[in-house]
Amino acid sequence: MSKYILKRVFYMILTLFIVATATFFLMKAMPGSPYANEAKMTPTQIKIMNEQYGLNKPIFVQYLIYLGGMFKGDFGTSFQYANQSVTSLILPRLAVSMQLGLQAMVVGVVFGVLLGTLAAVKQGTWVDSTSTVLAIIGRSVPNFVLAVILQYYIALKLGWFSIAGWGSFSQSVLPTIALAVAPMAETERFVRTSMVDNMNQDYVELGRAKGLSKMEVVRGHVMRNSMIPIVTLLGPYTVALMTGSMVIENIFNIPGIGEQFVKSILTNDYPTIMGVTMIYSIGLVVVLLITDIIYGLIDPRIRLQGKEG
Repeated sequence: MSKYILKRVFYMILTLFIVATATFFLMKAMPGSPYANEAKMTPTQIKIMNEQYGLNKPIFVQYLIYLGGMFKGDFGTSFQYANQSVTSLILPRLAVSMQLGLQAMVVGVVFGVLLGTLAAVKQGTWVDSTSTVLAIIGRSVPNFVLAVILQYYIALKLGWFSIAGWGSFSQSVLPTIALAVAPMAETERFVRTSMVDNMNQDYVELGRAKGLSKMEVVRGHVMRNSMIPIVTLLGPYTVALMTGSMVIENIFNIPGIGEQFVKSILTNDYPTIMGVTMIYSIGLVVVLLITDIIYGLIDPRIRLQGKEG
């Protein structure tokens, strides 16, 4: 176990190094200037600004400075906000995005597992057909389209919730629903497919032969083995929802990391763009490691030692 974890940690560090390197040089290749009013600035002012942000140094020196600061948790100073570090700019917004993403993930997974289980147990009935249609709609309709529909009908017409804003739990309901539909549809599809396959296995027939009821077989045998695909889906999806809900955050005016990421791209705020990218990458590789470890807890037949080969 320890040897496997150390091996994965090494690959995590290597992955983050590659991502940091690629992101840095891609940012430097972007057209435009990080200064909003560069056209009105004199050459002397531009020179002073370049010295202040270290842009007058050779690219490779800037790269080494960036790597050194990144390993200390320092992603540099934002070009968009004067004298404000990227870390202090991102962390408060990251908490908002994490709350929204986790809420959406919990809602999506719970309802997805419920719909997928019902569809598998009632295979071939109207329940199965309805769940499949809901899953198709959930995967086909973009979350920003659903967000606008919810704003218009639920918030504006019915007045049940606020149209936009952030601060109370009620203001997080509509964006949570808009984000939860995609993971719900994906979870439903995975659970149904996996459960239908497991319900035809020999151990299920053995359980029925022992006199177990259908629900006992489903709860005790089928569902546990069917959760493995969900773990595979759960990790990356959680990180993606927590950091990638930029469109939803802009629609509902939520001060999250996604909204900040969009603003940073529009203003060529290189340090903030690279900081958000690295936070997403760190979250993703850590979650993938945790996901692999959880495999062995869900199904004893899966051994981490087997992955070492």
